[in-house]
Amino acid sequence: MPFIPHTEAETKTMLDAIGVDSIEQLFDEIPAELRINKLSNVPVAMSEMEIGRLMSDRAEQDAHLQCFIGAGSYEHHIPAAVWEITTRGEFYSAYTPYQAEASQGTLQLLYEYQTMMAEIMVMEVSNASLYDGGSALAEAVLMAVRSQRKKTAKRIIMPRAVNPNYRRTVRSIVSSQNIELIEVDYDKASGQIVIEDGCADNNDISALIIPQPNFFGVIEEVDALTNWAHKHNILVIGVVNPIAMQLLKAPGQWGESGADIVCGEGQPLGIPLSSGGPYFGFMCCKEKFVRQMPGRIIGRTVDVEGKQGFSLTLQAREQHIRRSKATSNICTNQGLMVTAATIHMSLLGADGLARVAAASHKNTLSLITAISKIDGVKVAFNNPCFHESVIQLARPASEVLDELIQYGILGGYDLSKDYPELGNAIVICATETKTDADIAAYSEAMHAVMHDLPIASNDQ
Repeated sequence: MPFIPHTEAETKTMLDAIGVDSIEQLFDEIPAELRINKLSNVPVAMSEMEIGRLMSDRAEQDAHLQCFIGAGSYEHHIPAAVWEITTRGEFYSAYTPYQAEASQGTLQLLYEYQTMMAEIMVMEVSNASLYDGGSALAEAVLMAVRSQRKKTAKRIIMPRAVNPNYRRTVRSIVSSQNIELIEVDYDKASGQIVIEDGCADNNDISALIIPQPNFFGVIEEVDALTNWAHKHNILVIGVVNPIAMQLLKAPGQWGESGADIVCGEGQPLGIPLSSGGPYFGFMCCKEKFVRQMPGRIIGRTVDVEGKQGFSLTLQAREQHIRRSKATSNICTNQGLMVTAATIHMSLLGADGLARVAAASHKNTLSLITAISKIDGVKVAFNNPCFHESVIQLARPASEVLDELIQYGILGGYDLSKDYPELGNAIVICATETKTDADIAAYSEAMHAVMHDLPIASNDQ
């Protein structure tokens, strides 16, 4: 069946009804210089067999490599039961649960997800997901500006230690809304955010963004930063790794009164790397800001017979109310990913998640200790870290990473483009999936690459 199932006769009937001669006339307001007559870069259509072969070949490119990259996406162990349950028909084919009477199972699952996320973050409210971590941060910025209408200007403090991809996403989304992002630097010795008191003198800052840990894996002084922000009537937006929150202080406990909004990437909670997606974004906040929160929120109530029931509530999206009153134009979410995350958290429990965090931290420290002994490799920052760390190399980072691939290792994320001042630096990560043998193999490969040794033979 064609994508548009209308016959030529049906199309003509509709065009006659609205008084135009062709579909092209419906787009005549688009200037000619902006129109593309032919999609010259789109390849010829492929058959089902050819598509299958292409996708298999692409998948093979990701196979059999040990991943030490991190930088926002993390390789964690996912119990087989997670996706076995997630892909059951009841969950796999379900979409937006608008009809509560027919969607109680999905709604209850989302409610449980919200409960678990609120407990992990020690926050009062959670929504039922956003697209990804970057767009979740953009939504948090918009939410903070709406909540600070008395401010004389729309300005947000955006540390450079926030994930560069998140910063680019936020800038793309909020720049057209007259929101200014004020970049602040990081300390070159510790890797932590540097905030100058003078930047808040004009009472025109709506929010401070605090990553924990930051993009370098460095642990921030969240208590001091939160108290400083609240002292100047500035909201605090936490951007956190949910696994790290099993060991570090939760955002709701930062400083004297806690963060105001918390967001981040939910991929570590049972979502495979999948070559970059799909993932999902999470968001929590204090209850007083709940009416400014975008996305879905599931509520629990009782019916006239006193039986428990669940439904969508506080639906302040443009699908449900006037566009000018909407908090967001997000029209869907990553419901399947949230389903997997809920099942993942339920299976592991608080103790299991804490063990994942502790093992990841231990393995990262082991990796750093091993490779920092290699000539030409040094740790960039002297502050405690979680999950990942930055190392500086005596050779071009891109060359080192390319050569590590020959050893079957994805050795890290090249920072030279986003942080040229760090020189030949990469961020490396080791999760609970890495064994002592994996770490030893990485260290040996790095030693060989840094000393230009021949690749060892595997024929033993």
